[in-house]
Amino acid sequence: MWWFQEGLCILPVALVLWTTATFIFDYITAVVLRHVDPLVPYISDTGTVAPERCVFGIMLDVSAFLGVATVYVRYKQVQALTDEEESKLHKLNVLGLVLGWTSSFGMCIVANFQKTTLFFMHLVGAILTLGVGALYILVQTLVSLYMQPHVHGKSIFWVRLSIGVWTFLLPVVLLDFFSVFVSSVIMYSSLPGVDVAHKLHWIPGETGYIPHIISTISEWSLALSFVSFFLTYIRDFQVLQATFAIADLRSNHMYDSPHYRITTPLNQSVTSPLLAGGI
Repeated sequence: MWWFQEGLCILPVALVLWTTATFIFDYITAVVLRHVDPLVPYISDTGTVAPERCVFGIMLDVSAFLGVATVYVRYKQVQALTDEEESKLHKLNVLGLVLGWTSSFGMCIVANFQKTTLFFMHLVGAILTLGVGALYILVQTLVSLYMQPHVHGKSIFWVRLSIGVWTFLLPVVLLDFFSVFVSSVIMYSSLPGVDVAHKLHWIPGETGYIPHIISTISEWSLALSFVSFFLTYIRDFQVLQATFAIADLRSNHMYDSPHYRITTPLNQSVTSPLLAGGI
């Protein structure tokens, strides 16, 4: 058995690999078709023009589904490992579930509302995905803090804390959530009369070019830090086993009519697993 087949760790692995592949595939497609500039375009710009926007929407919707599943499994795991009297952990766990699902919903908005079509909705989706996603990282880091050392060691807490610091602060060249917002404000204010939402090509030296580059680098950094956080779930999910449903057979047919009623006794102890077992 390969390491990614142990327990449910395939969920965070699939989430990270699929989302990263979405970014890379759309970037390559958009650059090859000359829809965007090769030097660090916005992630959203790589999924704005057909045909890459169609693939971007489909693949990002799959990422949102994987995100919902991963966040839910994490919630159930923490719930099972937490004693009833630990109310603080229970509240943080529920908060993490809400933030994680909200971030995944924001990913669906980003996927289906391009910035050149409905810019406001696309912006709302980006804030929900990355902004709320950053809060989700913070909550899960706090959960790890309260669960060590009796559930897991300190190392995983420090790893998650490092990613959280990267997401919120990242002092190296100001690659954080706040720099995305600040540089975007500067860029839009320095280009009066220009439809920045539809501007996909930038010339070095033109007005707003430097804030644009800072903003795009910050966006890529924030997105990759958020996605990479789920890699810290791999070891935790390896000890989980999925048991989704068990079918209890109470009849040997699917009819309601008396004509089809059985005349031989049925073994009531027979069960059939629908979706069960370790992944």
